Amino acid sequence: MDNVTTDSAAAEEDECSDREVFCLMRVGRNSDWLRLFDNIEVTIGRGADVVYQLLAPSFPLMISRLHCVFRQKEDGQWTVTDKKSLNGVWVNGNRIPAEEAHQLRLGDSIQLGVPVNGTKVEFDYILVQRPFKDIKFYLAKGHREDAKAGSVSKKPKRKLNMEEVEPSTSKPKLYRCSSADKSFAKPCPLTPVKHQQRLSHSQSEATGPSRQVQEIDQPCDLDNLQMYSQNILLLKEQVHDTQRKVASLEGEPQQVDPHREEQVRELQSQLETLRAKMHQMETLEKSFSETKRQLEAEKTQQQEELLKKQLEEALQEQKKVIDELALSRQGFEEVLLAKNKELEVTKEEKEKARAQKEEVVTQVTEVLENELQCIICSELFIEAVILNCAHSFCFHCIKQWRKKKDECPICRQAIQSQTRCLALDNCIDRMVENLSLDMKARRQTLISERKDLHR
Repeated sequence: MDNVTTDSAAAEEDECSDREVFCLMRVGRNSDWLRLFDNIEVTIGRGADVVYQLLAPSFPLMISRLHCVFRQKEDGQWTVTDKKSLNGVWVNGNRIPAEEAHQLRLGDSIQLGVPVNGTKVEFDYILVQRPFKDIKFYLAKGHREDAKAGSVSKKPKRKLNMEEVEPSTSKPKLYRCSSADKSFAKPCPLTPVKHQQRLSHSQSEATGPSRQVQEIDQPCDLDNLQMYSQNILLLKEQVHDTQRKVASLEGEPQQVDPHREEQVRELQSQLETLRAKMHQMETLEKSFSETKRQLEAEKTQQQEELLKKQLEEALQEQKKVIDELALSRQGFEEVLLAKNKELEVTKEEKEKARAQKEEVVTQVTEVLENELQCIICSELFIEAVILNCAHSFCFHCIKQWRKKKDECPICRQAIQSQTRCLALDNCIDRMVENLSLDMKARRQTLISERKDLHR
């Protein structure tokens, strides 16, 4: 309580100042920001003895009674300590170890609890430092301050009598049990003594139809069925005991017990009450069994729907993968088709080039055979010479011819002069390079033989 007084005083001082204060800014809201007071330990949880009490309306057990503690170090830095909470404290997306102080920096994301069923974390904060006058309207009120204000107006408790402590009702007390998605009301198990006390005071409210309908409408589980079965057995035993007592009282003589009739009437009244209670318990057991079957059927249907949904999602994902593979295959086929076309074009071009080359070689060969061939030896000119009549012959061939006749072998004119033609020799050598190896070897052999003859 001293901390709360200090907090209130510090808040009043800050309202008149512009100094910056630390606080946990609630993400997505302009309210419920949590101020961190200097040099004061700030506790957070759902319990009563904390500075800030956080209550999750959808998931009450998301925040532990003492979830975490914020402390300021001597250098002014803040730390957070997880007090062994169930759902943990997450700093920047990572869960911090329990009972270990984790140092915080401005801008750190602090999440208390975990997301459920695809929803965002309910208690999501960011550590900021801002002027108090800018954030004072967004701050949440400390739970201890509320407790202090409320404690002043509290009235002294009055002492309850036995009927108020154990009210005479046929409806067992209910306690709250929270699950992941809804809150169920469960009846507290009764001991045989308490059960007998409740049965003794149940006749006045046993006829209330609205309460019986309300009890039938309450959800149930296996524990409830077992408890009601045990209660029914206890009621049957009590009915038998009461019947035995009535029979024994009826068999005793009048002078033994002057109050026998009064006791018999009381026992008979108790017997009727017990029978009515047993009938009511049997009805409740049947109703709980029916409700349980309905809940199991609904749960099975929900599971089937969930499995169908998951199967549809899996089929859709598989269809997407198949479509992507088909597109990839189509793309690969197009690339392969383009490459095949390029290869065909290249092959045609190569064949065309080869055919052109062969044609050129053929033409060159024909030219050599028709125009550049000596008429005397029927070979390509070797050391070609030109006569005065413009006809060409091999130097060796025309030399041998002039030993017999001194006239042109073609036109029969008298040979007056002969001249070497180097241009013709060079042209023939160039053209011979494109001929086959056999023709090259044959020409080289002829040249060597004629050189040997002229030596």
